[in-house]
Amino acid sequence: MSHDFDVCVVGSGAGAGPVIYELSKAGYSVIVLEKGKFFTEKDFYKDEMATSLRSIYTPDLREQQHAIELPRGENGWHNKPTYNSGWNFWNGSLVGGSSNFMSGFFHRLKPLDFHQLSEFGPVAGANIVNWPITYDELEPYYDKVEKVIGVSGRVVDHPHQEPRSSKDFPYPPTQEHPVARHIDKACNRLGYHAIPMPRAILSRPDKGRSSCSYSGYCGSYGCSTGAKGSSRAALIDKAIATGNCDIRTESMVSKIETDSNGKITGISYYDTQEKHHQVDAKIYVVACQAIETSRLLLNSTGSKHKYGIGNNNKLVGKNLLFAGGGAGSGRLTYRSFNETNALELKQIGSFINRSLQDWYVIDDRKFGARQKGGTIDFVHLHPNPVSRASRQIQGEKGLLWGKPLKDKIHEHFTGGKYIKIEAFCDWMPTDNTFVALDSNIKDKWGLASAKVRVDVHIRNLQTGWYLATKGAEVLTAMGAENVVSFAAGAPPTNLIAGGCRFGEDPSTSVLDKNCRMHEVDNLYVTDGSFMPTGGSVPYTWTIYANSFRVADKIIDELGGKKTGQAD
Repeated sequence: MSHDFDVCVVGSGAGAGPVIYELSKAGYSVIVLEKGKFFTEKDFYKDEMATSLRSIYTPDLREQQHAIELPRGENGWHNKPTYNSGWNFWNGSLVGGSSNFMSGFFHRLKPLDFHQLSEFGPVAGANIVNWPITYDELEPYYDKVEKVIGVSGRVVDHPHQEPRSSKDFPYPPTQEHPVARHIDKACNRLGYHAIPMPRAILSRPDKGRSSCSYSGYCGSYGCSTGAKGSSRAALIDKAIATGNCDIRTESMVSKIETDSNGKITGISYYDTQEKHHQVDAKIYVVACQAIETSRLLLNSTGSKHKYGIGNNNKLVGKNLLFAGGGAGSGRLTYRSFNETNALELKQIGSFINRSLQDWYVIDDRKFGARQKGGTIDFVHLHPNPVSRASRQIQGEKGLLWGKPLKDKIHEHFTGGKYIKIEAFCDWMPTDNTFVALDSNIKDKWGLASAKVRVDVHIRNLQTGWYLATKGAEVLTAMGAENVVSFAAGAPPTNLIAGGCRFGEDPSTSVLDKNCRMHEVDNLYVTDGSFMPTGGSVPYTWTIYANSFRVADKIIDELGGKKTGQAD
C-alpha cells in the first residue's frame, strides 16, 4: 500500500525534533504539521512587549483557549476559560515549539526516578508507578542530547551525581556571573555541594550555530544567535537540509482519522485559508505538547475509538503532571559589599549556573520518613523592565506615584542584585489532575478545547517548602537581604507532562515502553505526555532523550537506515 509519506509528525517541539531529525537523516520521507509559523534567529528580538506581554509567538486567547478547573472547597470545581482567568497554557506556537523559549536548565533524571514506587513506596492519594524502562536504557540518549543539541557544563562529584557514559560535557560551561562564587562560598560554609548547572546553550560556536551573546534575556525569549538548543535550531533546520523533510506551517491538525477497523487512514488539518486537507503515512507521531496531545487524541473519535483514539481504557489525559516545588528570593545590596565586589555584582548578561541536589532524597527525621526531594536552582531575577517596574507601584501604605514611585524604581534597578530560588520536586500525579474536553469552549476551527483540571497534592507543598527553605538558608549565608521563601501551589504552565503515560500493562497505560500506542500499532506519542512521573528537574532533557530513543525504534520498524544515508 502506498502512502504520502513514511512518517507524519504532529508538532515540532522537543518531543518531535529528534524524530524528525533522525528519520530524515535515515532517508525516510517526513511531513511535519505545525500549527505555528516558521521563525528563525533574525525574527527573535529582546522585546518584552512581543515576547512576554503580547501574543506574538503564542495563540490569541480569544481564538484558542483552554478551560481551567480549580477546587472550590465543598462546592466541587470552578471552571473558567483562560481568556478571562489570567491563566495561559500556551508556551510557543511556532516551529520548535516552546523549546525556543526555554531557559535551558538541563538536569538529568536520576536512576531512582525510574523506580520511585519501589524506592520510596506509595504515597496516599498519588498514582506513583515505576517506569517501564531504566536509567541505563535512557542514559545513552542523554549523552546523545549533550552532543547533538549541545549542552554546556562541567561535571563535579556530589552526593547524587548520576552515572555517565561520557566523562564531561562536550562544551565548557557558559560564562558565570561573579555571584556564583558567593554561592560556592556560602555552600562550603554550610556543608552543601553547589554544582554547576548544565545549559542547553552553546558556549562556543559549533554546528553552524553561534555561541551565546550573554544579553541577559534568555528564558521566555527566542535566541537570536542560535546558541540555545531549540528543536528548530539544533535539529529541524538540519532535517530540512536532507531534502527528506516537508514542514507545513500554519497547519492546524483537527483529527486523526480511522476506519471501521480502528486503523488510521490519515491526519486531517486546516491551512491558513481554513481549507481542509488530509495526509497519510506509514507511521504517525503525535508530539504537540502534553495538553494538546491529549486534546487531539480525545477529539479523534471513531467507530473503534468511541472515547478518542487510544482511550478505550479511559486513561488519555489522566495523571497530568506539572512541576511541584517552591521559590524564593533575596537581594544582595551593593552598599553591603566593598567597591570591587559591588562592581562585579553589577555585571549583567552572564549566568549564575548554580544548583543544589543535596536533598534529591530527603533523609531528615524532622521532615519524616525517607522520601523523594528535589533540585534547587539559583537564577537571576528576569530583567524584564516593564514587569519589574510595574511591581513597584505598591508601597507600604498603598499605591505610589510621583517621586516616591520614581525613587523606588530607581533603587530597585540600581541598588542591588536580586537572586531567585527555583526549587523543583515531583508533582504528584492524582486522579484530579487531568485533561478532558470542554465542548462549551471551542477554538476558531470549532473544535472542543482542552479542559485542564488541577489538584495540588499536599506532598508537593511540603517538599517545596523544605527545598525553598534550604535555598533561602544559602541566600542568608551570602548576606542577602529581604530573603523570602515559599511553596508554590499553582502549577507552572511552562512545565507540563503526562496524560499518556507509558507502561507494560495496556489496562493501566496508554503507550507501551517504546511510546507506541497500545491500541494502534502505528501511532507513537513522543512529547512529555509519556512520563508517568516527572522527577525533580525540568523535563526538556528527558523529553529530548526519550524522543531520540523512540526514533531509533521507529527506524528499526521501517527497516533500518536506507542505503547511503550518513550517521
